[in-house]
Amino acid sequence: MKDKHQYNTRRRAELLEYLKSMQGRHVTVNDIRAHFLAKGESIGTATIYRQLDHMLSQGLVQKYTLDETSAACFEYVDGECCHDVCFHCKCVGCGQLIHLHCGELEKVQGHLAEEHGFRLDFPRTILYGLCSACGREGVR
Repeated sequence: MKDKHQYNTRRRAELLEYLKSMQGRHVTVNDIRAHFLAKGESIGTATIYRQLDHMLSQGLVQKYTLDETSAACFEYVDGECCHDVCFHCKCVGCGQLIHLHCGELEKVQGHLAEEHGFRLDFPRTILYGLCSACGREGVR
């Protein structure tokens, strides 16, 4: 049993190191698996989910679920998620999720709250459109 505990600790450290290297980006469980497979290391999906669950409860990562058909995304935050105001932009061309801090959007939030009595749920607020790369390629 001691070896299994050490294995999980090593895997947790490797996973945490990877997530830190991706700070500011959103990754899926499949992205994480692909990263380790590319390094020639096998890691089980259940292990990834278990470690992410522990990290979620510790405030090390944030989980984002965009819709019913997309895989959940995770972002390393180390307890400092999203400042006070953050938005997410999802490219309908390539599927990229962009974490966005923008003063102009904060004004929109202020307007919605003051004029309409409506407060946005920032981690779940998603703006759909095209990223710059897809926009240049003329993706529709």
